[in-house]
Amino acid sequence: MDIKKTIEDIVAKLKSDEALQQQFLSDPAGALKKLTGIDIPSDQLDSIVAGVRTKLTADNVGGAVKNLGNLFKK
Repeated sequence: MDIKKTIEDIVAKLKSDEALQQQFLSDPAGALKKLTGIDIPSDQLDSIVAGVRTKLTADNVGGAVKNLGNLFKK
């Protein structure tokens, strides 16, 4: 399983669906199973959950920084 590609795919799907984001926050394993259609092995589950959380946080911070930059443009 290509974990990096899986994380990117999951993040893209989560960004487009608020309900899935909420499910991911409350039940990451269930949300990942729903998104991927597979039971992710527990040894990979923690890595994927951590990667998705990191990517979502980084993307949100990047968007906030971009919006701040727009405040100062003339």
